[in-house]
Amino acid sequence: MELNQIIVSIKEKQPNIKSVFFVGCGASKAELYPAKYFLEANSRTLRVSLYTANEFNFATPISVDDTSIVITCSLGGTTPESVEATTKAKELGAHVIAVTHVEGSALTKDADYKVYHGFEANYAAKMEKMTKVLGLATEILHQYEGYENYDKMIDGFGKIYGLIEKATSTVLPEAKAFADGYKDAEVIYVMSSGATHEVAYSFSICLLMEMQWINSGTFHDGEFFHGPFEVVDKDVPFLLLMNDGRTRPMDARALEFLQRFDAKTTVVDAKDFGLGSVIASEVVDYFNPMLISGVLRVYAEQLSYVRNHPLTKRRYMWKLEY
Repeated sequence: MELNQIIVSIKEKQPNIKSVFFVGCGASKAELYPAKYFLEANSRTLRVSLYTANEFNFATPISVDDTSIVITCSLGGTTPESVEATTKAKELGAHVIAVTHVEGSALTKDADYKVYHGFEANYAAKMEKMTKVLGLATEILHQYEGYENYDKMIDGFGKIYGLIEKATSTVLPEAKAFADGYKDAEVIYVMSSGATHEVAYSFSICLLMEMQWINSGTFHDGEFFHGPFEVVDKDVPFLLLMNDGRTRPMDARALEFLQRFDAKTTVVDAKDFGLGSVIASEVVDYFNPMLISGVLRVYAEQLSYVRNHPLTKRRYMWKLEY
C-alpha cells in the first residue's frame, strides 16, 4: 500500500487523530527522528513523541489509544523490544504501522499496515527507511491539517535518492582522509543540529561504538556551549555535521569555536553536495539527514577498512544473552 493510502485508510477509521508515536531502538530509532522533527515543527494540533522501544513498553504513555498512530521500526523486523511495542500499541487500540526491510518479519505480525524498504542495493537504498517514515509524517500532516509545502516535500522525495547516489560517488577522497586521520583516535565526538541531530547520535552509538568499538560522545551543537566545549583542545577529534537550512547558524558557531582552538575537526556539510540547489528552501531542513547519513556510510566503511575491523564484527550483540 502506498504511504498516502495508509493514512487515507487510517483517517477513514479515525478522523480525529490526536497523537503520533515513533518507536524503535538504536539506528532505527534515530532514523525516525527526522519525521518526528518535521511533525513537531509543522503540526499545530498533533502531540508527537519519539520513544526507545522499551521505554514505550515499560512506561507506556497514557495517551496511546484509538486516537493514536504508532510507527514502529526495525531493520530486520526482529528487534524484541520493538516487536513487543508493536503488539502493545495494537492491544491499546492504536493504528500501528510497522516499517522494516524484511517481509513477514515478527515486527509486522500485529501491525495494521506494513511499509517495506530497501537496503542492500546502494547507498540511497540504505536511506529508504528514514525517507519513507518522513513520507508517512508528511502524509499525516497534510491529510489531517493540510500542509502548504506538501508539493515541495513530494518533489524532494523524488530527488533525494539521486542526490545521495551522486554525493556518495564523489566523497571517497574525503572519506579516506577521515579514516586515515581518525583510525587511532581514542574517542571521537560527533555533533549536529536540526533534523540531523540523531544522525550524529546514531553515528556515535552505532557506527563508532557498536561497529568499531571506538569511544564516542554525541550532543546537539546547540548544547555544545553549555558544557561539552570544555573538552575542546588542540587535536581533540570532532566530527561536525552541518545542515543546509534554519539551524545552520548553530553548526557554524560550533565550527568557529573548534577551529579557534585547533581541534581535529572533520566537517560533513550538506551544502557541499548541493542539497539546496535540488530541494526547495522551504523544506530543505528535512532532507539533510538522508543526504548526510548516506555520505557518513562511506566514511564508516573507509574507517573499517583502514582499521581492519569490519562493520559486521561484534563482541556481545547477538552473541550473548543480555
